[in-house]
Amino acid sequence: MSQPVTNVVLVHGGFVDGSGWQGVYDLLTADGFRVSIVQHATFSLASDVEATRRVLDAQNGPSVLVGHSYGGVVVTEAGTHDSVAAVVYIAAFAPDEGESVSTLIADPPPGAPVPPILPPVDGFLLLDRERFATSFAGDLPASQAAFMADSQLPWGVDALAGTVSAPAWRTKPSWYLVAADDHMIPPPAQRAMAERAAATTVESPGSHAVYVSQPTAVADLIKKAAQSVS
Repeated sequence: MSQPVTNVVLVHGGFVDGSGWQGVYDLLTADGFRVSIVQHATFSLASDVEATRRVLDAQNGPSVLVGHSYGGVVVTEAGTHDSVAAVVYIAAFAPDEGESVSTLIADPPPGAPVPPILPPVDGFLLLDRERFATSFAGDLPASQAAFMADSQLPWGVDALAGTVSAPAWRTKPSWYLVAADDHMIPPPAQRAMAERAAATTVESPGSHAVYVSQPTAVADLIKKAAQSVS
């Protein structure tokens, strides 16, 4: 890249919306980054990728594209956009061509925690509210985890089944933050996906909600990615 990369686009995962990025947003904007947050509906991978590409279209110059959890699938597909200089995964799925969330979670390793996903209702999924904190947000204050549980964004079954056609990590440099205490995506699975993507990888203590609980670690990795491609 012939110019500094100062744009960051943040993409949330399933069951949550973009408001969880506020701590990361505050740190990055304080350092001079222009940060945009994609508020996608998690109805289908295609529509979520379209929403992300609209935000990328609006950027002035190259961007670092960041995804958490299911947002990793979205940025893997959307990251081939011409303006994307780097892709960053935060405790996220990093699928290869033809893979989806559904295929990646189909055969969990023995002893891996099973996310408390309730049976689908009208094509949408929610996490069991009573087990939300333990599985998703174990390192957040109880009141904050309860709020997240009660404000869940229903996750479309179609979004889980959406397959990636051209993984951005095959053509764009990538970074990965492993959440060491994650009970949604097992840390060994995160490490394996990061290694496959040849991502620059760091680890941080933290639950699946590491982007909320450890915003400094997340922001630092995003800044390193931006500096590396500037």
